[in-house]
Amino acid sequence: MEAPPFTSEITNGRSFSSTSSLLFLRNSDFYSERSRVKFKSHTALSLRASSASSDSVVTLLDYGAGNVRSVRNAIRHLGFEIKDVQTPQDILNANRLIFPGVGAFAAAMDVLNKTGMAEALCTYIEKDRPFLGICLGLQLLFESSEENGPVNGLGLIPGVVGRFDSTNGFRVPHIGWNALQVTEDSEILDDVGNHHVYFVHSYRAMPSSDNKEWVSSTCNYGDNFIASIRRGNVHAVQFHPEKSGGKISLLNCSQLSYVGLSVLRRFLYPKSNMTKKPTEGKASRLAKRVIACLDVRANDKGDLVVTKGDQYDVRENTEENEVRNLGKPVELAGQYYKDGADEISFLNITGFRDFPLGDLPMLQVLRLTSENVFVPLTVGGGIRDFTDATGRHYSSLEVASEYFRSGADKISIGSDAVYAAEEYIKTGMKTGKSSLEQISRVYGNQAVVVSIDPRRVYLKSPNDVEFKAIRVKDTGPNGEEYAWYQCTVNGGREGRPIGAYELAKAVEELGAGEILLNCIDCDGQGKGFDVDLIKLISDAVNIPVIASSGAGAVEHFSEVFMKTNASAALAAGIFHRKEVPIQSVKEHLFKEGTEVRI
Repeated sequence: MEAPPFTSEITNGRSFSSTSSLLFLRNSDFYSERSRVKFKSHTALSLRASSASSDSVVTLLDYGAGNVRSVRNAIRHLGFEIKDVQTPQDILNANRLIFPGVGAFAAAMDVLNKTGMAEALCTYIEKDRPFLGICLGLQLLFESSEENGPVNGLGLIPGVVGRFDSTNGFRVPHIGWNALQVTEDSEILDDVGNHHVYFVHSYRAMPSSDNKEWVSSTCNYGDNFIASIRRGNVHAVQFHPEKSGGKISLLNCSQLSYVGLSVLRRFLYPKSNMTKKPTEGKASRLAKRVIACLDVRANDKGDLVVTKGDQYDVRENTEENEVRNLGKPVELAGQYYKDGADEISFLNITGFRDFPLGDLPMLQVLRLTSENVFVPLTVGGGIRDFTDATGRHYSSLEVASEYFRSGADKISIGSDAVYAAEEYIKTGMKTGKSSLEQISRVYGNQAVVVSIDPRRVYLKSPNDVEFKAIRVKDTGPNGEEYAWYQCTVNGGREGRPIGAYELAKAVEELGAGEILLNCIDCDGQGKGFDVDLIKLISDAVNIPVIASSGAGAVEHFSEVFMKTNASAALAAGIFHRKEVPIQSVKEHLFKEGTEVRI
């Protein structure tokens, strides 16, 4: 995943610049201080790894600029211990090295060059030592990148890393499950077959006559870009194997494997007797995503439960008026992963009332979920600036960092994004201080989702309001044929003077990589998504849009994908109550001709 380069951030009262760029942040004074508050240090893990047999140890190059918890969990899941790189010599001494590159190309190269890691990496790779680069870990092998550049790379593979072209109708970032075209025996891709793998990036390297001997697979997204490389023992992939958790069946064998874990397993066990070929999948292009959403809050007893609202009201209509309890979050997330959900989204709906950094149960939910759920995890609720009772200030960037380190791949911002958009529209200036801008600048726009909570306001004429109004299928109570969609904050309780159309356009400019589009009028009704709203927004922006609110039947999913440009559709209650299984949704979409990950 790419992000713009670091300039200077103030974190916990301390500053660091692009010259240090979060270098081994987890081992810095900042991280150690934070670890004493909430997190266990990785030092013990490194010590255990160093004392273990070298055959069972993976050396991991993690310089701290993002979430690599799932990579760590996947490695441990496969029976290996982890030794973290501390010095260039650790790279040269590695028996096998994994570099899950996260962050900006320029910032990463700055770190590698200033610490001597770049030279050590080149020496290690040139000697054909076992290496696996992931995402940015692939891009850095090339000569240079256009990302905030040009910026020189390691120069091991000919070619320039450039941004996807969004002028041809393809949405950037490239987010979701896409198909591979394997061009030669890639070894680590032997178990993938025609199954989807998970991508999330805005920049890519292109195949050419100069680098064709390196290319082991490509992927099509507007153009054919390099999805993986292989030369000898050196491998790198643009996709995320630790997030590509779809099931695959092996021919003549009852064993089930997982697509992404099979890639890591092939790298870690290159000489093992894994000759069984997987059954062929049906992947041919970017799939529409089906996302399971879990609204999480504490009930009246203080237990963290999954709930679901009816037009945002989560309490039962009973004398006790208790919080609706639909299950435990970690257990439900694990079940939805097994059922085939393409992503899991947690919404902490008590976040606006609690200090986010004191919200330990939600962080623990992420940590436990990421141990066994190998698809992308998004978390929202309470990601904002705040000052605690002692007067200590925490930025939204620090809050987001807690979630990323606990296992989140993306964070979702709601009310804070509305306020930022209002200010941006009013002044025409980007302050760089909003939650949206801070987090997207450091972690990249593909890591930031903006959640929009609008409600219909009916009009007799589209000229009755200054905001974008459209003709709607469902007329108003007095026969009104038009409506604008007023954005709300604080869980839908407060309307704001901004429309969903205006908000979507503004947050795209401010750095959002994806939009989660809800509709208060449709929430919990089970009558289908608000197609009018989703078409309006998905036609207006060049980033992916997730349709939400109103799903009640499998036909509602095919309708929203057929009539709008939504990239994904999200549901909650129908999955929690087992009214519509995730697999039934996917089977229906497949029969209707929609590309899905089966």
